[in-house]
Amino acid sequence: MKKSHLLLLALLSAILLSISWPSRGYPFFLFFAFIPLFWLEDELCKEKGKYHTFHALLYSYPAFFIWNILTTWWIWNSTAFGATFAVILNSFFMSLAFLFYHWTKKRFFGYGKGQFLLIFYWITFEFLHQDWDLTWSWLNLGSGFSAYPSVIQWYEYTGIFGGALWIFLGNISGYKLSQALFNTALAGSRKKPALIFACVLLFPLLVSFLIFYTYKEKIDPVEVVVIQPNIDPYTEQYSLPPATVMDRMMTLAAGAVGPNTNLLICPESAIQESIWENEPLFDESPSIRTIHQYIKQHPKLGVVMGASTFWRFDEKNAVTETARFSSTYNFWYDAFNTSVFIDSTGKHQLYHKSKLVVGVERMPFPKYMKFLENYALDLGGTIGSLGMSDDRTPFATTRKDLVLGSAICYESVYGEFFSKFVKNGATLMLIITNDGWWGNTPGHRQHWRFASLRAIETRRDIARSANTGISCFIDQRGIVHQAAPYWQKDVIKGFPNLNNKITFYTKYGDYIGRICGWMSLILVVCTLFYRLFPPILRKFTS
Repeated sequence: MKKSHLLLLALLSAILLSISWPSRGYPFFLFFAFIPLFWLEDELCKEKGKYHTFHALLYSYPAFFIWNILTTWWIWNSTAFGATFAVILNSFFMSLAFLFYHWTKKRFFGYGKGQFLLIFYWITFEFLHQDWDLTWSWLNLGSGFSAYPSVIQWYEYTGIFGGALWIFLGNISGYKLSQALFNTALAGSRKKPALIFACVLLFPLLVSFLIFYTYKEKIDPVEVVVIQPNIDPYTEQYSLPPATVMDRMMTLAAGAVGPNTNLLICPESAIQESIWENEPLFDESPSIRTIHQYIKQHPKLGVVMGASTFWRFDEKNAVTETARFSSTYNFWYDAFNTSVFIDSTGKHQLYHKSKLVVGVERMPFPKYMKFLENYALDLGGTIGSLGMSDDRTPFATTRKDLVLGSAICYESVYGEFFSKFVKNGATLMLIITNDGWWGNTPGHRQHWRFASLRAIETRRDIARSANTGISCFIDQRGIVHQAAPYWQKDVIKGFPNLNNKITFYTKYGDYIGRICGWMSLILVVCTLFYRLFPPILRKFTS
């Protein structure tokens, strides 16, 4: 096979992956997207003298690079440097997983067999990529079904890694079928791979449809009002007086909040007036006073609102690694992207965003790159790495059965992270976000759709408040209700149900990722010491 043909196979995979992606893609193509790459990798194994092991990275990289560009190009609208960094590195990490797969497969299986090895290496990559300083998990394969929640109801048991496993099993069985179709020597044995391929695709679908149409939410509603103020993050968010912003949101709320309303939810970074968390400075904030006055008129009401907050350290030896020094006032302080909860008790509860956007809210590897913090892009009202909360602590309310988990923006992309709010007692989940940085592009629609995955995994209703949209309610089956139009001021009122049951996924988290991680480690060790294995073992795998 010519080298140009290998590149064409990579291009075909890139196109299939890209047209599968939400919110307007067709995830059915995910079951075919890796088949060209399997053909490509087999050709590398077949022509051992012609290709080096690292050719697997060289030829797979274009596929993943094009996929990243075609699905996440919208990052350029907020930061060209960040977009370039994300696309180049994310594509490299994907190709690295493919390289490890080829390396092990070539040693133990060679041509035509061993495609199942990619399951372990790829899911390990996705799992590890979720929890380090360069995390960018936007293209985890299992998220590709987010616009079609009826086909993935079993995510409450597996999370999105179950979706990745389904995709790879489909691609492997599809590859075996393609071998039978294109190899005349196998013409008589095409029925079996065709049947296996059909079963792999259809059985999870049937299970999901059964769950979808039989699942019943316990009727335990709360009255919730969600505000979508539509404040332009580039021209208004940091220039409008905070009082004007508060007035816009309270005016929207006035037409929807009633005597029985339990919650008023406003988006991420709604308050931009540098609120100090230290007592008594917090309650001296004009915006906080406005909220307290509003609650006095609605005693049953609790308010959740995003804010930029700060904490002043009294002693230098107590500072965190994210603290910065104010030469003007001669003290150390931390800055946070915060979700604030206030109710009729007069007390406030805070949660600090902990999955921070690399290069925007957090400089990676701060111990070694702290000197670069002042060059980080200012998209959050402050420059430099933000502080974080240690735990996913939900908000307690005056209604004992109403416990709120408040995920901020990017945090809703991470399944196990999100589920920890529920594991810690949340009976209703909130997502507060901005989503205006990218404009009317696939970015905000993809982010919106990912919330349905979190609803299924945790079986929690979700109220989503997005500054510029899309604000909505999502039920426990992942179905979106009352979606507000993008880039319009709006207010919606809904009655989401509470749930205190813990799903299998919430209890055990990304166990599929952990299993694949251990299997990948074993495979790496076995591949490194391949020549030490007895000939009988090598014969068994050949």
